[in-house]
Amino acid sequence: MSEIPADGLEGLKANWKTDLMSGFLIFLIALPLSLGIALASGVPPLSGIIAAVVGGLVVSLTSGSYVTINGPAAGLIVVILGAVNSLGGGIEGYRYTLAAITIAGILQIIAGLTKAGKLSTFFPSSAVHGLLASIGIIIIAKQTYIMLGIKPVGKTALQQLANLPASLSLANPELALIGLLTLATVVLMPMIKPLKKFPAPLVGVVIGMCLATYFDLSHEHTYLAFQNHSYTLGPDALVTLPGNLSEGIVHPDWSKLGELAFWRAVMMIFIIASLETLLSCAAVDKLDPYNRKANLNRDLTAIGIGTAVSGWLGGLPMIAEIVRSSANVNSGAKTRWSNFFHGFFMLTFVCLASGLIHRIPQASLAAILVFTGFRLASPKEFKKTMAIGSDQMLIFVTTIAVTLGTDLLIGILSGVLVKLVLHLVRGNSPGQLLKCEMDVRLDNNAAICNVNGTVAFTNLLHLKQKLEAMPGGLDVKIDLGQTRLVDHSAMEYLEGFQHDYERSGGQVAVVGLEGHRSQSAHPLAARTK
Repeated sequence: MSEIPADGLEGLKANWKTDLMSGFLIFLIALPLSLGIALASGVPPLSGIIAAVVGGLVVSLTSGSYVTINGPAAGLIVVILGAVNSLGGGIEGYRYTLAAITIAGILQIIAGLTKAGKLSTFFPSSAVHGLLASIGIIIIAKQTYIMLGIKPVGKTALQQLANLPASLSLANPELALIGLLTLATVVLMPMIKPLKKFPAPLVGVVIGMCLATYFDLSHEHTYLAFQNHSYTLGPDALVTLPGNLSEGIVHPDWSKLGELAFWRAVMMIFIIASLETLLSCAAVDKLDPYNRKANLNRDLTAIGIGTAVSGWLGGLPMIAEIVRSSANVNSGAKTRWSNFFHGFFMLTFVCLASGLIHRIPQASLAAILVFTGFRLASPKEFKKTMAIGSDQMLIFVTTIAVTLGTDLLIGILSGVLVKLVLHLVRGNSPGQLLKCEMDVRLDNNAAICNVNGTVAFTNLLHLKQKLEAMPGGLDVKIDLGQTRLVDHSAMEYLEGFQHDYERSGGQVAVVGLEGHRSQSAHPLAARTK
């Protein structure tokens, strides 16, 4: 393994060239995504830019991770749009939502400082992935209409999906061409080896801008197509920014502090943004070529600071974003300064070339979001979950169905409840689900960990604390022979612990599962006796 890059100013001095280039490439990817996420969230497009700038310039300085990129995320679109609508809609709903974002950021700061990041273990991964898949479906349901130049038909995602086939005949041909060509670009470019290194979202948007200029979208006009059918186009189909960017700095309105809907919005933003951040940071750790491990509590605190600042300035909440972070690693980023540079380039572009943003067609941004939604809810996610076991598929599908029928908070709680019921049906008492017993015996350079009873998402925190307190460099044997249940969350954690501990120079062997019955052939499937 290569020498680990220095952090702080030493890291900047040694790696500024690679981090500067990576930051620029991530800026090119993040610009259209930030604009599209803001528009889909029902807030001004500048809100997405503000979140990306703050995520780069502020969060990078306090973050607990090294190569993550912070900014607005598609997974929060449904949360913010729901908050804006439930708090009155329009500019007033937006300002009330900014207050909710600011408070959610403060709660994240508190959670990080009190080391509450570990509580994410209480949310089973199948339920979290089901939640993200449902968000993907909701994004596809609405953004497909915008991509084709159609006004969405129906209030809920299910209604919009049901009405979409009948609405296709109403598509605006020129806007649909812009949207479909953008979609084809972001889908196909990564598949063509010589083109993989170029930022497909930006290329798609540039194609859309060229077509928008050709179709003269900046001027209101009518044109004929398909047997002389009349269609109207104009500046409404383009992204709009305030003439003076300082006018886009909108501060929160605190008038709804005493209302239940306001605090529901706060908790939704806090929970979903925190879960996405913790999951993304853990995933990015596995991509880091230098095997560095993020301080999740510090990262949660930094995200909270960024979200509170962003909300105060009129911006969206943010997370550690996995797709942009993956692109950052692939671009050769070595330190957190690549995140800083990405925010710097975003701010510079908006200040010096904001006029170009007004030439971006909304259909192009919607197409990028349709592709993003598909990745969240792709058939691969269903297939991957089913491979782990039918029990995980039940949790996954239940979370999706309940989320689509109600909202995100009830959806994620339904997934947790289903998993809890499954464990009770398998004969585990509430007491067993709340307590996990593990005896640790140290012998020279070895540690023998005997685990008894039930190991599940509900009591995994106890096991996690003991294992992570283990001195480094030992030969660790985790004996699960006396357990009656080791659920998927526990198997997933043990695999991650083994990976991290062995990267630091130790050895881990998980034994004693030979007498257990696996829910599937998947190595991380739940085991029962």
